[in-house]
Amino acid sequence: MRRLLALIMLGLLILGVIASGCIGGSEVKDTGTSKKSSPASSVAQTELKKATLKIFHAGSLSEPLKDVSEAFKEYAKEKLGYDVEIQAEASGSVMAVRKVTDLHKTADIVAVADYTLIPQLLVPNYTDFYVLFATNEIVIAFTDKSKYADEINSDNWYEILARPDVKFGFSDPNQDPCGYRSVMVMKLADLYYGKPIFETLVEKNTNIYAEGNHVIAPKEIQVESNKVVMRPKETDLTGLVESGSLDYYFIYKSVAMQHHLKFIELPKEINLKDFTLADYYGQVSITLGSTGKTIKAKPIVYGVTVLKDDPNRELALQYLRFMLSEKGKEIFAENYQDFIWPPVAFGNVPDEIKDEVKVEG
Repeated sequence: MRRLLALIMLGLLILGVIASGCIGGSEVKDTGTSKKSSPASSVAQTELKKATLKIFHAGSLSEPLKDVSEAFKEYAKEKLGYDVEIQAEASGSVMAVRKVTDLHKTADIVAVADYTLIPQLLVPNYTDFYVLFATNEIVIAFTDKSKYADEINSDNWYEILARPDVKFGFSDPNQDPCGYRSVMVMKLADLYYGKPIFETLVEKNTNIYAEGNHVIAPKEIQVESNKVVMRPKETDLTGLVESGSLDYYFIYKSVAMQHHLKFIELPKEINLKDFTLADYYGQVSITLGSTGKTIKAKPIVYGVTVLKDDPNRELALQYLRFMLSEKGKEIFAENYQDFIWPPVAFGNVPDEIKDEVKVEG
């Protein structure tokens, strides 16, 4: 009997050890490396590929594109497996295009404040598509330091700017759309107010002149008084206004808001914001000495493209796709710039961005 009990106990002990071994083996298997890694962790575990993107862009896009680029760099690391350096070069939009066409500089992306510069100057030799993605309007910005800051308003702005002790500025029409738009705004003001505002503010202080409603900007623009200050791009004037060296300047509303400047809004008949007034704006045009092109006044619309034969084209299109997405729209809104939704694309639109845009033509 004792022998039988001993055998039974020994058997139970062996079964317990076996069971314990099976349970332990099961636990090790469940916590082992056989689990599948997520795509994000797989990218993180893979060595990132290094790449550089170069963007030529309008000065007024500096702030939103800085934020878009920072967000894209994180996205590229997590989702695309790239460590991206982004070299963003701001200038007037005309100059941004001429860097490609005249100076033959290399870039991946060109983003301009006047979309028509792309079909006029870059298509078909340098690109075959473009996207309209943002809008803006012209305002007159200033600070508390500006002379007559407590008097200027949307009705008397041209009288304030004409006062002998007031200095105002706009960017170079030959290099920057904000410049030629500012000049055309002053010509449209002639029509709206029925007064010689263009002659008083522009012709008396520069060699820019008008023949009827058509403005001529000579290739070499000369400022002929100390009343007017001109710089290559609109954002070059911001610091002068902030410091009090310049009283007022014509600028995009988004830039004025980004820099927390005071500004007056101009009547919709002259601010180049209202799409229903496109025909009214089109009464005024300007010929640029820098390009020989004639541009009609029209609502402000920004454009962007990726250049042909770009060695980084795949990554550049991923950047463009990101910029045109809901995230890009959100970033532009944070920078006080109105986004076209959905963005509108023309030409041979790449498949990579088709689900982010409305294709037209």
